[in-house]
Amino acid sequence: MATPADHALAADLATRAGTLLLAIRARLAADGAPAALLKHEGDQSSHDFLMAALAEHRPGDAVLSEEGTAHAVHPDRSGAERTWIVDPVDGTREYSEPPRSDWAVHVALVEAGRPTAGAVALPALDLTLSTVGPPATAGFPPVGTSPRMVVSRSRPPAEALAVCAALGGELVEMGSAGAKAMAVVRGEVDAYVHSGGQFEWDSCAPVAVAEAAGLHTSRIDGSPLVYNCPDPYLPDLVICRAELADAILSALAG
Repeated sequence: MATPADHALAADLATRAGTLLLAIRARLAADGAPAALLKHEGDQSSHDFLMAALAEHRPGDAVLSEEGTAHAVHPDRSGAERTWIVDPVDGTREYSEPPRSDWAVHVALVEAGRPTAGAVALPALDLTLSTVGPPATAGFPPVGTSPRMVVSRSRPPAEALAVCAALGGELVEMGSAGAKAMAVVRGEVDAYVHSGGQFEWDSCAPVAVAEAAGLHTSRIDGSPLVYNCPDPYLPDLVICRAELADAILSALAG
C-alpha cells in the first residue's frame, strides 16, 4: 500500500515538473519559438526530470511514461508490485499555446492494478491536486437540474453528447484530460465522460485524485479502471459526482 511518503512524492514531482514546464514555455515563447518546439522541449524536459527523480527516490519501482521508453527496463510490468505511471505533459497542444492553462502533469503510483497515490499539477493555475489532501466533494452544493459536463473543445465524443442530452445537461469545453478531470474534482463541472481513446497515463493520476475526493470513477460500461496492463490502451472513462453515476451509466447503457 502507498505510504505517506509516496503521496507526498507524487505531489512534489508533479509540482516541480510543472514549474520546469512554465519556465521552458516562457523562455521559448519570448524567443518566438514555434508550437512544435514548445511541445518537444516541454515533453522531453519534463520526462527527463520525472525519470531521474523516480530513479533516485524509488529505484526499485517500475515506470511507465507516455514519453520515452523508460518502461522497457521492466518489460513485464504486470509482475511489478509498484509501477509509477506518468504523463510529463498532458495536453501538449494547450501547453504550446500560451497563456492557455488547461494542461497538466500527471504522476501516479499503481499497485495491484489500482492507483493508490497520485497528483495532477495544473501549473498555469499554480495548483496541484493530489491524494495528499484532495477537496471534499461531499461538501459541494447539490447537482442542479442541468448537470455540467466537460468535453473536448475539438472532439467531443458521441457518448458524452448523448449523456448530456439524456440528462438535460450543459456542455463545457476544455483541453487536456487532466484539466477536465480536475474540473470535476474542483466542483467546476459535474461529470467527465470520455470514449474517444486514451492510454493509462491519460487517466491514472486523475482517477487517483478523483477517487480520493469521493467521486465515482469507472469505464463507460461501469466496470473498474485497471492500470499497469501489458497493453496500456485504456480508451474510455467516467469521472463524476457520485449522485450522478447511476443516471450517467444508465444513459450510456441505453
